[in-house]
Formats: sequence, structure tokens, C-alpha cells
Amino acid sequence: MSENPLQAPPPVPLIDLVIQHRLMAPEIRDAVLKVFSEQKFILGEEVSLLEQEIAAYCDAREAIGCASGTDALILALMALDLTPGDEVITSPYTFFATASAIFRLGLKPVFVDIDPVSFNMDPVATEAAITPRTKAIMPVHLFGQCVEMDPIWRTATRLGIPIIEDACQAIGAEYRKRRAGVLGTMGCFSFFPTKNLGGAGDGGLITTDDPVIATRLRRLRVHGQTGMYEHAEVGLNSRLDALQAAVLRVKFRSLEQWTLARQRNARRYATMFHEYGIADALTLPTALPDRRHVFNQYCVRVPNGKRDEVLKSLKEQGIGCGVYYPLPLHLQPCFASLGYQPGSMPASELASKETLALPIYPELTEPQQDRVVKALCVAFGRPVKRTLQGVMNRPKMLSIPVRVSEPERQ
Repeated sequence: MSENPLQAPPPVPLIDLVIQHRLMAPEIRDAVLKVFSEQKFILGEEVSLLEQEIAAYCDAREAIGCASGTDALILALMALDLTPGDEVITSPYTFFATASAIFRLGLKPVFVDIDPVSFNMDPVATEAAITPRTKAIMPVHLFGQCVEMDPIWRTATRLGIPIIEDACQAIGAEYRKRRAGVLGTMGCFSFFPTKNLGGAGDGGLITTDDPVIATRLRRLRVHGQTGMYEHAEVGLNSRLDALQAAVLRVKFRSLEQWTLARQRNARRYATMFHEYGIADALTLPTALPDRRHVFNQYCVRVPNGKRDEVLKSLKEQGIGCGVYYPLPLHLQPCFASLGYQPGSMPASELASKETLALPIYPELTEPQQDRVVKALCVAFGRPVKRTLQGVMNRPKMLSIPVRVSEPERQ
């Protein structure tokens, strides 16, 4: 039967986890069944092997699995022996867990504004925010691109302030050829299903080069236990399940392939935006020098107050899209006691009003991306056709720098 030309094309989801699972379902099923056959569900060999693999991937000496990315942040802070009221500098333009991990331990989040190009915390503002009460800095490698770490690291080292990287969106990202997770004292990762390396539920991990901190983290994740029913301190119940580790180990083998596919999709978007003549209507994400951007999200900016209008149009056309962080953390009601007011973080507040996430998952096809860009043409009231002028005006460098470790696969 021929396809009905009047039938609407299938929607393009913002994230599609089903197609990825179909490709590796037999391997995952075997790995899960192995855990069930052994009946060893908590920590154990699967977790230890995953820790070793992730540590090697990040070039870290130690990796400690835990129950979630949020717990990774909490455990990292606990390992520093901070005192209630101590200040931790971080970004207001990020997922809630970054600041909640600080706040729930009785610490004070001190927000600094972002660089509007990378969406990451501004190193100059970070240094200016340091006070005698500053006991940690928590930079967030947002959307898959590392913070400008060198000036932050130099300042922190000079003042003896530890750095906890929130790398929950940035596994495999690099800054000056060093991986996220080894750019500070500790690095925290999330294995939430929609991450570049996602499990079948919650999961997290902390990397560090400090063996003393690693030993403490392993103790903290099991109620502070040092032996059977012996507890040196009060910790958490934050153990990574063997089932999650088994799933993650299967998926980890494809992480580099998926990263290259995300980067390919980012390059393809940039080309299509110019060929369809709408590159001037929005601001594309920028991969900064000395970075490896892994595109956990692909967020464009829609200026002039048109973001929500464009969002509505895309959804009506069956295009998955979303807004990350429509209200920055310094303006969240639960943090009102910190005293921030509208206008205190202008770059973060503008980003919350302008950013729009488009599909970028590895299995996204060229025809699907073409649909996304055509839908944007409709949303902006532009002609829906590729133009010779657009091709001629295409920028000379649309490539995203990558560190190729294996051939790119379609």
C-alpha cells in the first residue's frame, strides 16, 4: 500500500531511548540475567568493574559508584568536612540538584552568573565571590561542555579551596585534553537514563585522584560503615546496584560511538540552519577552543521574546523540544532566604528566557533533523527551502573539534 501523502509524518522526539535499547537489548538482557543468576544485587564485582572502567576512561585514579548523581554531589561535599554556614560557589543556571545538595547539608550556595556563550559559570565572577567563608567551588559542566577551568583551578589552588565538578551532563567532555572528572578535587557523574551514558534508573559515580578521599567516600556510601555493624561516622545508604552497573557496562562500550554521533548531529544542524537561511534567527551552541563538547543537550537561543512562541509551534508540528531551567536557581522560592532578587544574575535570567533544546540523541537521522529545521522555518515564518544563498553564506568552520578514538558509524 502506498503512503498517504496527506498523512502527517511521524513526530521527532526530543529524546528516544527505545531505539537505543532495541539495538542492544540482547546484550543487556544477558548482563541482567547474569546478575539475577548470581543473586548479588548490591555493589559487588559488576560495580567494581564499572568503577575501574570509568576511572580509566576519565584518567582518574579512583571511581566510587553511588545511587544517583544527586547523591554523588552530596557525598562529595560530605567528604570535605564542611561546617554548616560554609559557602559553596556554584552556578544558578543548572539542574536543581546542584544547589540542593549544598543547601540540604546546611551549607550556603553562593551563586555567580554565567558566561552567555557557554552557559557555564564565569571564572571572573567566581573569583570575585570568594570570601573567608568559601570552602568549596562547584563548577557545572553544563549541556556537555566544560567550564573554563584554568583560572578557577589557579584561584582555588592558591587559596586551598577544593573543587567539586558537577559533571553530571559531561561524561567524556574535555578541557585542554583532560577529561571532565579530573579537573578538580572530585568529579560527580549521573547515570540518569537520558544522560549520554544512562542506566535503567538512577545511578551516580564520583571520581578522584585522592586515595584518602576515595576511602572515605566508599565508607560514606554505606552508612559510614567500617566493619560489620561498626560505623565510624554517619553516612548515607547510597550504593550502586549491580543491575545498574551491569546495564551501564554494556552501554559504556558504545559511549564513544554515541558521542561522535551527537557531535555529527550538531555539525549537521549548523549546516542545515545556514542552508535553510534561518541561522540569523537564533544563536547556535558554540564549542569553545580547547574543549570537547559532548552535547548532552543541544540548546539554541531564540531572542526577542520569541522562544515560547517557537516552542509552541514546534510542538504543534510534532517536533520534540524543551526548555531547560526556565527559572534559575537563585530565584527559586525554596532559596528565597538567600536574598537574591530578579536582575541579580542577568545572563542566567536571560538564558532561562531564551534557550530551547532540540533533539540531539545519537540515533537521530538526517531526515529527522531536516524535519526539525523545516519546522523552525515555519515557526519563524521563513521559506521552507534550502537556498543557494544559504549554502554560499555557510561559515567556513562548522566542525566541532573531536578526539576520534574509533571510526564514526552511521
